[in-house]
Amino acid sequence: MMGKISQLCVFSIPRRSLCTAIHAQPFAPSESLPTDVSSCSSVIECQIIHARLIKSGYYNTGFIGDRLAGKYAELCGVKNAWKMFEEIPNKDLVSCNSLISMFQRGGNLRESLKMLHIMKSDMGVEPNEVTLISLLSAIAGMHALDGGKCIHGYAVKLGYSSVTQLCNSLINMYGKCHCSEAAQQVFGTMPFKNLVSWNSMIAIHARNGIPNEGVCCFNSMRRAAIKPDRATIVSLLQAFGDSVAGMQGRATHCYIVVSGFYWDMPIATALITVYAKAGSLDLSHKVFGDMHNPDRIAWTALLAGYAIHGLGVEALEIFELMVTQHVRPDHVTFIHILSACSHSGLIREGKKYFEIMSSVYGVEPEVDHYSCMVDLLGRSGHLEEACDLIERMPIEPNEVVWGALLGACRVHRNTELGKEVVERLFELNPMDPRNYIILANVYSAAGQWKDASNVRALMKKRGLRKDPGCSYIEHRDKVYRFVVGDWSHPESKAIYLKLEELSKRMQKAGYRPNTEFVLHDVDEEVKRGYD
Repeated sequence: MMGKISQLCVFSIPRRSLCTAIHAQPFAPSESLPTDVSSCSSVIECQIIHARLIKSGYYNTGFIGDRLAGKYAELCGVKNAWKMFEEIPNKDLVSCNSLISMFQRGGNLRESLKMLHIMKSDMGVEPNEVTLISLLSAIAGMHALDGGKCIHGYAVKLGYSSVTQLCNSLINMYGKCHCSEAAQQVFGTMPFKNLVSWNSMIAIHARNGIPNEGVCCFNSMRRAAIKPDRATIVSLLQAFGDSVAGMQGRATHCYIVVSGFYWDMPIATALITVYAKAGSLDLSHKVFGDMHNPDRIAWTALLAGYAIHGLGVEALEIFELMVTQHVRPDHVTFIHILSACSHSGLIREGKKYFEIMSSVYGVEPEVDHYSCMVDLLGRSGHLEEACDLIERMPIEPNEVVWGALLGACRVHRNTELGKEVVERLFELNPMDPRNYIILANVYSAAGQWKDASNVRALMKKRGLRKDPGCSYIEHRDKVYRFVVGDWSHPESKAIYLKLEELSKRMQKAGYRPNTEFVLHDVDEEVKRGYD
């Protein structure tokens, strides 16, 4: 055994250096040894401790072996970690959990499940709740819903379904896999819900765009005498940020002030974003004005609020004020600056900031910055210049970059370039329905109805459907969500009658629907029904 173990000490380290380090001073194991292993910053340091453990005979402590296996995995990779694990004497549940946890931190679901199989089949060791929690974390990171369901069933079989920490992991897993109903079921069956449980559910409602459920969950949490923390409030505000929950956002603002959270920088920053997305830029600016020494993230949030509303000049003014306050912009700040220039047609300014972001502020352009520049040039009709920029990119253009150019081809009816761009997009992701729809738009705008029909037929053949867009309306402190052709609301008939009435009144007032990109060769009167 010792011979095999000693072979592990010399993976790649020079023999002279290793021997010098081993004999430099007597080795006396101490209580700080686990800390010494964890603090290793290089393979050599790890191997030195490993070799000295073998020399001292202290190696037969499984706990230290677990630490070494984890550290080798961190520094050397999976292969060396497995090799180390195989040589650990007296392996037990803790050893297995340690390795699974290490694989989970590295996002390696495959190796985590392999360890679970070895535990059960080769070692005869039953997993405990710690094992399953680590596995669920790895599954959540990979959005592997089927694997998560299997672990859920296994947890029920082992009798761990009522363990709070495990239930929290299940809620998190289902939430990240976009199964909010399953997460709600787990939450509803929990005998004891802690702060993490409530925060997880509020965050899931926020990610799924259902702010009403988030508010209900928040109110239930308070009735259960669970005191909200920063994560609770930020998740709640994020739920409002993606809807038009103006009244609910203001009500939460009042709670934030009363509860003493108003001076918390992340919460105030989230509040800025909520008001900005709701169109209340004056309130957004007021919250910002109340902040003491706002940081870069707060400045960027305020700037982004003006950018999304097409107020490019005001966004640039905020940027210049930010710089005068000695707050250094980062790559996110420049994304919003370039986006503001794009949506406001500020070509000269956009080119200027794209140039100085690296030369003055040391922020090297990333793919998102190039995407904004392509969008800026494309919107203004400079398609050739946009193509030249893509060709000169030092990094590989992604779908967003080519998508921005394709959108410009649609607007400016450049079908030839549009077909070339779509070919690039199909190479990157042939299953994205948006690419087919935009190409069909390009053809229909040019009157090439047969080509547009062929694109639709190809999209149907491949079983692709675009997720419908949705709209939010706040009425009497409640947010309602609508999609195209939605009859789910109990008063849908009255809603559509009112919509038709408003449409007629708009046309009498001079409104003319834009039917340019309707994807069907039909009469103009019929096209208006698609607008």
